[in-house]
Amino acid sequence: MEYVLKEKKNGCVFCEEIQREDGFENLIIHRAQYSFVILNRYPYTSGHMMVVPYLHKANLEDLTAEIRSEMIELSSRVIQVLRKAYQPQGFNLGINMGEVAGAGVLDHVHLHVLPRWGGDTSFLSSLAETRVLPELLRETYTRVSKAWKENE
Repeated sequence: MEYVLKEKKNGCVFCEEIQREDGFENLIIHRAQYSFVILNRYPYTSGHMMVVPYLHKANLEDLTAEIRSEMIELSSRVIQVLRKAYQPQGFNLGINMGEVAGAGVLDHVHLHVLPRWGGDTSFLSSLAETRVLPELLRETYTRVSKAWKENE
């Protein structure tokens, strides 16, 4: 309900979050030189994280090679952390650029990392456009933060 009732903002959600102190309020797990790792506030699965460059650009090709390289390296680290925290059976990694490609944030490119399990989608996702998550976002933040620190 929070998502539906919450007042919509005009600014970039990622640029706003990097201005805040790290913790459950902004969901940032790790800050690197060119990009950061953040939990998705509206996840498709528990542990759904994103790697986001600090540079506010809409397209991957508008980023430097160093930024793109760091994003991939951080994605690999996210996978290691998610393996430890959730023991998933697989992963989806993806970048949606443009509205027709499914981008929820159109003007700030980001890479999604989703842990997956056999049967983690059900008729609810297919027919009712509803997702069922087995844990609260605060629990996910605590679990992933702990696993990240243990993986340093």
